[in-house]
Amino acid sequence: MRSSARLARPASPARRTALPVLAAMVTALAALAGCGSGISLDEPIEGPAWRLVQLGDEPIAPGGEAQVQFDRSSGRVSGSGGCNRISGTFTRSGSTLRIGQMAATRMACLDPARGGSEAQFVSALQSTASYRLAGPGRLALLDASGRTVALLNSGGR
Repeated sequence: MRSSARLARPASPARRTALPVLAAMVTALAALAGCGSGISLDEPIEGPAWRLVQLGDEPIAPGGEAQVQFDRSSGRVSGSGGCNRISGTFTRSGSTLRIGQMAATRMACLDPARGGSEAQFVSALQSTASYRLAGPGRLALLDASGRTVALLNSGGR
């Protein structure tokens, strides 16, 4: 009488190693797929102070004082251009961000370079058509053609 039962042979070392590695890869891919870019447009830009770190293609020297803060409840944006206090209005819907005419104090700026950067920063804010979160704590302001006009970091980053 023949038995139809087969004896199981032990798994090869390659199979014993491959299965946990494959499981880890599938888990990692599933986690990444769930995250997308890991940055949601629903993540609020309102609240933190955003410090200017790049204006157009030009990096800003560390220690710069130009920064803005968005207040959703009032629809106001305010901050500093480096020498003067600035403020205006904004609206945000999805990735669309419109910043209205900015007002500024008229204090003398002892550093002419800082004064020029301030004017460019205000111009960049007013030309903003959309934004994207370029990483944790990194906000890119884009003009109507999708070009980055300013890059800002939140907090102490």
